[in-house]
Amino acid sequence: MQNEPLILERTYNAPVDKVWKAITDKDNMKQWYFNIPEFKPEVGFEFQFEGGTPEKSYLHLCKVTEVIPGKKLTYSWRYEGYAGNSLVTFELFPEGDKTRLKLTHAGLDTFPADAPDLVRENFVQGWTELIGTSLKEFVEQAA
Repeated sequence: MQNEPLILERTYNAPVDKVWKAITDKDNMKQWYFNIPEFKPEVGFEFQFEGGTPEKSYLHLCKVTEVIPGKKLTYSWRYEGYAGNSLVTFELFPEGDKTRLKLTHAGLDTFPADAPDLVRENFVQGWTELIGTSLKEFVEQAA
């Protein structure tokens, strides 16, 4: 269903602290995520970054809404000039010496239906690449 949250899970051969640092440290984030100028895992911290397709860039406007160190990070995710607001949540679960990450992106149905880049399928593709390949390669590389 279109209004169901997007949920993806991946398990990494890396400890929780390394994965947590990858999703909360701006220098780490730049290696696998987006070129985020500033980021702090603190409730109320606002950040923005450019991202999109080769044809069109979008200014992402985000605000941290929940932090449980080493376990959970949630922030709002919206676009300048477009209606809609969504929530991205990263949850980390230790599994021995590995980490299971659960990513939830809720509220995708609030974005304009006539904005072709903001359709659910593009979010599925983008997050699958980011957490399935980029983050995996980053956290599993030799220290």
